[in-house]
Amino acid sequence: MNQDRTEFRKIARITGVFYLLIILCGMFAEGAVRAQIIVPGDSAGTAANILAQQGLFRAGILADLVMIVCDVIVALGFFVLLKPVSSSLSLLAAFFRLTQASILGLNLIFLWMALNINLGPDVFDSTQSADASLALTFMNAHATGYKIALVFFA
Repeated sequence: MNQDRTEFRKIARITGVFYLLIILCGMFAEGAVRAQIIVPGDSAGTAANILAQQGLFRAGILADLVMIVCDVIVALGFFVLLKPVSSSLSLLAAFFRLTQASILGLNLIFLWMALNINLGPDVFDSTQSADASLALTFMNAHATGYKIALVFFA
């Protein structure tokens, strides 16, 4: 009985650490990276920021990836912790968290496309404004996907 309680506390602490990592990575990616790079309504400014701060932009994508991996671990931790209370509710909570992580993972393709559209061979020719507009469209699509994923966050 005492060993079960110790194991339960260990899982709770590990889950809490990974939950904290989710918060930190999300704040960095959203607050420190995208808030600094995206210029609302200015596709050329956003594209220029992506090009000028590629390292920061890639770090934001990496932070999102770490956040998603942590989210899967938290889903497993919550499943184990909540199963003694209600196995069906525990399964439902895990399903929602894994759905959210899946949407966020797929949603990262929009950030990758926003980066790559600006790194193409024709970055400095006459199609630059079209590429910049497309990059901002990808960034806006990512923002929409992020909001959809948050529906499953609870």
